[in-house]
Amino acid sequence: MKTETLTYSFVPQEGGMAEYHLLFKASPSLLFEEQLDAILEASREASRGRSVHFRRFFLSDAANQAPLLEKALETMPGVPTSVVQQAPLDGSKIALWLYCTSPMENGSHNGYTHYWEGSMVSEGQDSHAQMSGIFGELDARLDARGLSVAQNTVRTWIFVRDVDVNYGGVVSGRREYFGRIGLTPSTHFIASTGIEGRHPVPRNLVEMDAYSIGGLKEGQVGYLYALDHLSPTYDYGVTFERGSMVQYGDRRHIFISGTASIDARGEVMHVGDVQAQTGRMLENISALLKEADAGFQDIAMAIVYLRDLADAPRVKAIISQRCPSLHALYVLGPVCRPAWLVEMECIALTPAVDARYPKF
Repeated sequence: MKTETLTYSFVPQEGGMAEYHLLFKASPSLLFEEQLDAILEASREASRGRSVHFRRFFLSDAANQAPLLEKALETMPGVPTSVVQQAPLDGSKIALWLYCTSPMENGSHNGYTHYWEGSMVSEGQDSHAQMSGIFGELDARLDARGLSVAQNTVRTWIFVRDVDVNYGGVVSGRREYFGRIGLTPSTHFIASTGIEGRHPVPRNLVEMDAYSIGGLKEGQVGYLYALDHLSPTYDYGVTFERGSMVQYGDRRHIFISGTASIDARGEVMHVGDVQAQTGRMLENISALLKEADAGFQDIAMAIVYLRDLADAPRVKAIISQRCPSLHALYVLGPVCRPAWLVEMECIALTPAVDARYPKF
């Protein structure tokens, strides 16, 4: 078997837009070029007859592999694409997350427009300047469509080269930018993951993926806190939401930010114990999902980040026991605090009727 495909399908019984999150894993026994060809062929087959809206490639050696990937993608243009060095922890060299619908031509349907951006970068001498520049570029692109980061961006993924060194600049650059556009603790922030990840070009210390939605009505986006389990992020100087949810007329999208073993005071729990940290991480995610009337069974895709690849078997065993049907990729990605050994993010979908809003 050259590839393994994990497919999550959301197909409303009453009709409407179907959604698919697909995770592709390559056989570790193959050479990189063979893994790449196998994953691209599997993704072409799986997306046949569907509209592809976003894809992210996880590479083990982006500097050397990205040029080969870029050349291969010349025959598959037009899809927002993210490329990040976060080595898959099954021993393979490449993995892929693909999001598609059936149908949704050009990302527009029922008055909504869906904008995905992949691997955004910016010039700058340090991570602070690059982070601020990336958000500025995103806002400019949205402004050209009559939208804005403050009002329309619902999820970001921020990848930081040498996160132990450069994350502080990302935090300050984002906080400064949010202050300029009026995002404060009294308004809202944006669900996000900030994690180790390398862009193929070494000078790029930060890259970002983003998802924004046009056509949203007031009150359509809500935020998740689970304050009995987690502290507000601004308590320790960072500016993102623990989770967010978008309510449509026929369903709810739930975005859980990168979540680790943290308590309601913002402290790391179970320092040095990856197994106990995994348990607390899952407990925190469960609490966030519960606020959105969801559970692990509703997760469409998840990414689990580990600081130490040697911990992968233990973490996988715990998650498999707790969430046996979870569609997840495990990748090498140190978290923003060295004491955090594991982190997980996810997207969940639930049927939820609300006549105030158009269907998805």
